[in-house]
Amino acid sequence: MMAISNLRKWLATGLLSLAAATTVQADTFVFTAIPDEDETKLVERFRGVADYLQEQLDVEVRYIPVKSYAAAVSAFRNNQVQLAWFGGLSGVQARRLVPGSEAIAQGVEDEAFETYFIANTSTGIQPADSLDELEDELRGKTFTFGSKGSTSGRLMPEFYIRDVFNEAPDSLFSRVGFSGNHTRTLRLVEAGTYEVGALNFQVWEKELENGNIDTDAVQVIWRTPTYPDYQWTIRGDVDERFGDGFKQKVTEALLNLDDPALLESFPRSGFIPASNDDYEPIRATAENIGILD
Repeated sequence: MMAISNLRKWLATGLLSLAAATTVQADTFVFTAIPDEDETKLVERFRGVADYLQEQLDVEVRYIPVKSYAAAVSAFRNNQVQLAWFGGLSGVQARRLVPGSEAIAQGVEDEAFETYFIANTSTGIQPADSLDELEDELRGKTFTFGSKGSTSGRLMPEFYIRDVFNEAPDSLFSRVGFSGNHTRTLRLVEAGTYEVGALNFQVWEKELENGNIDTDAVQVIWRTPTYPDYQWTIRGDVDERFGDGFKQKVTEALLNLDDPALLESFPRSGFIPASNDDYEPIRATAENIGILD
């Protein structure tokens, strides 16, 4: 029954994405983004990006939100969107499905991204320099990842758990969940719904800066080594649809984006060139733990 229920949810999400995309004019350049934070924040951010790109590219540009990481990958695969802001893993998945697609830009901070492990302070777990120091404190606790398709919220934290403890998360923890996004992971651990969780370090730092974290209730207990993460990925056939040199125009527009408010909303200090090869470590890690076939 659970498998059927999940299939129905997946199909519903895909159909909603398809319905949204089919209302777009054929000459409109459409993009999406993985739903890694609260939807309100994402809509505000990417509508600003759409306005900026439309001005730079001299074509109509539209942002379409999706409800899941899988829906973002599906929309890219089906050419419902031509550009997407992916995480490391979702980008690898999308490019495997669409030959010729390319990672063209990443945030300055995405070259060396981190995951934070956080814990509710009621657990008594104290920050440590290495994950193996926390084995006794973590064993038997409840733990939440973010989305199942998240690089920083699932792939890399699961990799380090397996690598350090030589066992699966379900074995180490008494209960394992998937919150759906980084903001929700933070709130669930802060509230004590889960005792420990893993999330994107940028979300933690941004929420902390804005005074949105109760530091008496939750704290960072470990930081992963760095890895490559978010990037803009574009389909390889955009020049055929929008004209010669269009891919390069999109790339230059993203690399030249310097609006402080837009950059702060990501948050990123700017965008730099990226390539598919930059994400080979993500592909290898995903294959190693069985997320990619």
